[in-house]
Amino acid sequence: MPLLRCHPMLKPNPSLLLAAASAICLLAACQPAPPTETQAAAAPAYLAGAYAPTLKRQPSVQEMTAMGRAMFFEPSLSVSGKLACASCHSPEHAYGPPNGLAVQLGGPELKDAGTRAAPSLRYIQNAPAFTEHFHDDDGDDSVDAGPTGGRNWDGRAQSGHEQALAPLLSPREMGNRDAAAVVARLRAGPLAAQFRRTYGDDIFAQPGQALRWALMSLEVFQESPADFYPYTSKYDAVLRKQAVLSPQEARGLALFNAENKGNCASCHISQVSPGGVFPQFTDYGLINLGVPRNGRLPANADPAFFDLGLCGPDRTDLTQHKEYCGSFKTPSLRNVALRQVFFHNGSFTSLEQVLRFYVQRDTAPQKWYPQDRNGKVHKYDDLPPGLEANVNREAPFDRQPGQAPALNEREIADVIAFLHTLTDSDQLAHARH
Repeated sequence: MPLLRCHPMLKPNPSLLLAAASAICLLAACQPAPPTETQAAAAPAYLAGAYAPTLKRQPSVQEMTAMGRAMFFEPSLSVSGKLACASCHSPEHAYGPPNGLAVQLGGPELKDAGTRAAPSLRYIQNAPAFTEHFHDDDGDDSVDAGPTGGRNWDGRAQSGHEQALAPLLSPREMGNRDAAAVVARLRAGPLAAQFRRTYGDDIFAQPGQALRWALMSLEVFQESPADFYPYTSKYDAVLRKQAVLSPQEARGLALFNAENKGNCASCHISQVSPGGVFPQFTDYGLINLGVPRNGRLPANADPAFFDLGLCGPDRTDLTQHKEYCGSFKTPSLRNVALRQVFFHNGSFTSLEQVLRFYVQRDTAPQKWYPQDRNGKVHKYDDLPPGLEANVNREAPFDRQPGQAPALNEREIADVIAFLHTLTDSDQLAHARH
């Protein structure tokens, strides 16, 4: 039962495309110059790698973490001077949104709305690179899990540093016109001295290197265990045999796992892996759930606009794969009880709504979708006509109108009680009950 979803712009934006191209050029400039024939034999191949140490003095992980942390909380890196990464990814809300807005506001005056809800940045450290054909590491490659991995709601970013650049350049987020503007703000801002101490006094003389290591700083910070994957929830304590679930929580876990009930664990894996890794509560897949259109989003005022996730508009390399349209990343459910909006478009505002949608989408569609003057329900109203076959119909989406839903109200309450056990200990003071 894949809950929640996150982030973007509206339609392909020429200025943003130029900014991205500029960023690519700057990043390319970070790489060592092609060796001459006499140098070729001595040049290590690893210098062309994304994580190659290209500085005279490579800082420690601790120094890079401190630099990334400072950047994450620094609003001067935005055009408005008021928006930091932490504005939308609050540490007091498991690095997710701190409010009930369906989408966050950014741009020069903090008035520009995106089209996707801000995700939590916790528990994405193991996300694999995107592939259209994913095979679990279980020794059986005969099962193709389909599109899996990457970052963002559409999986288009392949790494933490690649993902970090997008909000810096998005006109609806931090609003920098290009990558050079990001470096200029860093050089002129309050973090310049720390950046020089971390990466060398001459770092700003090499804009490509400065951009590269600024993005790497953000990535390294987001790999900090204490901040981003502490594994301190009650459920983690249960897995360590240091605590036990209450009767209601135990019933909720059983319903969460049962294929003929919630079937949530089919996408939100709840078991320790064969290799001993604690569950992330996601399989990193992309799936089309037929989530209702959110009429509160400014982008949706245009009836011709559709956010189709994996096949666009923000992701452009798979636009011809119509079978992917409407698919979005399955997020981790860890700390899900802290959220105030759910799914990629922020269309729901409580876990109760989410669970009811899951089990009533097909048994009582009139509760979730608009109806015409004749009372006919327009199911899957956030998809263009002709894409209905893309919508997932596995349990609990395998029922017909009038049938009993897979979970009743008491069972929904039990599942939600279990979901509260996924809240990390540092977040308990902020948990919504």
